[in-house]
Formats: sequence, structure tokens, C-alpha cells
Amino acid sequence: MGGHSHWAGIKHKKAITDAKRGKVWTKIIKEIAIAAKAGGGNPDDNPRLRSAIQDAKGSNMPLDNVKRAIRRGTGQEPGVVYEEITYEAYGPGGIAIIINVTTDNKNRAASEIRKILDTRGGNMGSTGAVGWMFEQKGYLTVKKTDAKEDELMSLALEIGADDFRSVPESDEFEIITSPAEFDSVKTKLEEKKVPIVAGEITMLPKNEVNIGEDKAEAVLKLMDELEDHEDVQKVYSNFNIPDAVMAKMDK
Repeated sequence: MGGHSHWAGIKHKKAITDAKRGKVWTKIIKEIAIAAKAGGGNPDDNPRLRSAIQDAKGSNMPLDNVKRAIRRGTGQEPGVVYEEITYEAYGPGGIAIIINVTTDNKNRAASEIRKILDTRGGNMGSTGAVGWMFEQKGYLTVKKTDAKEDELMSLALEIGADDFRSVPESDEFEIITSPAEFDSVKTKLEEKKVPIVAGEITMLPKNEVNIGEDKAEAVLKLMDELEDHEDVQKVYSNFNIPDAVMAKMDK
């Protein structure tokens, strides 16, 4: 399974079982504030804010928290000022990593991210070092048990998707869109009562790096520690761990 798909699956399961709700809420609040600052406080006119509010609802965040984060982002209410930074890095086995950070202390964030990378067998790269290996895309998944492949593929391409993928090892179909068409495709799928497992604007790798048994655990530990950092919003990578290796790790 592809690096993005595999990591997305791990994160989805983790989100279901993760008891650290406060940390999840903190990350969503940061995203709401940044989205409101960048595109205004009306979700109807701000797709990024709309997506962040959906995440807040999905994590059962109180509405008051959402409203307060929006007001802070638009400057209507005093609060911490966040800024966005993107770090590019390498991990075990030469994998490429993009780390999106939202922080109120850039120096602290850089120091802590660098320490995680150094401790877990990675290293920080310069700006542009790995970004060219990825492209921004809309990404949606649908369980194979919830749709017929031919029908879903025809529908997806008809409503504006760029690509449709059925990875043999996966139990989900993947629908790829341009960032501009993501909202439209997602809405049209929902109108057709297609159950969407996950949907986001993401960075998909152009090529993948196969990771063997000797590096798989190190890669996943690094990714997990980066994801767990309170300032890290998103982590993208181009690793591919074969199912046979994952099966051995799960024993």
C-alpha cells in the first residue's frame, strides 16, 4: 500500500482510539485560527475554515471553542498569534518527509522538530529539498464494501476527479482530485449517498520508497513522534511498507 494511504490509515485508527482529546482539540483550534486569519471568518467563503470546523465537529469540540478560535483568527478577540512553517526532512531509509507546523514560537518548534528527527534516525533538509517529490491533491477514500468499483469510478471521473485507484492490498478505493475541485467532488459524492471514510487536501508523493523489515519500525516511530508533537499539524511522507512486513510487525 502506498506511503500516504498507509499512513493515513494508521492515523485514522489512532484518532479513533486516541485518548488525548485535549491535544487533538489544540491542533484543530490552531488550524481554525490560521484558516480564519488567512481567509476570513465565514466558512461559506473559506473552504479551509469549513474543513477545520468539520474536524472540530468530528472530535466533538464544543461550539464555543470553535467560535472563539475564529474570533482570535480574525482579530476580534485577543489571543496567541500563530504562524505556519513547513519543514522538509529525510527519515530512515532515505524517505522524504514534509512537516507542517503551526506555532507561537518558531525557534522552539524548529529545535524540537530537529531533535525528534535526530533521535529517530532522520535529519532536517533545506527548503525545497523534498517538496518537489510531492504534489498537492484532494484525496478521498471509500470502503470497497460500500460501492461497486465500476460505478464509483465512472461517477468520480464524471463529477471532476482526476484519478480513481483500486489498490489490491487496500480495503478502500482512492479518489484523487485537484485542490480546486476537492470540495465539489466531495459534495457530489455525499449527494449520491456515497459513504466517505476520509477526505482532505494533502500532499501525495510522486514516487514511493520501499521500506524493508530493517527500517519499518524506525520509520513508523519517527512518523508517530512527529505527529504527536503539539505544534505539528500534518506530516506527509513517501514511504511504502509492504503488507508482508506490516504483518510481521503486527504479530
